[in-house]
Amino acid sequence: MSGLPYPYEGPETLREPILAALRRVVDPEVAMSIVDVGLVYGVTVLPDRVDLRLTMTSAACPVADVIVDDACMELDQVVPQGLPVNVELVWEPAWTTDRMSDRAKAFMGW
Repeated sequence: MSGLPYPYEGPETLREPILAALRRVVDPEVAMSIVDVGLVYGVTVLPDRVDLRLTMTSAACPVADVIVDDACMELDQVVPQGLPVNVELVWEPAWTTDRMSDRAKAFMGW
């Protein structure tokens, strides 16, 4: 993972900009970045698209559409123009609090 909190495959030049973009996406239910909450399961940059694998804290998450839209908007700002972002919501492995960053756990008082 090379220091990233999720698997990344793609050009080295996009690694940090993509991480920064995803850190700007906030899960409104917990007021924290989706990276810190551990919702990002992986990013793959291909010649014809960007694949983003996300999960939610539960399948009934009422803000899933907001998070997906915000992630696409932020990634559109940093990937090459015209490169579409494909978001896949994944449920395996199930999200647990173990995926949260130390920062997020401290914020939550854990």
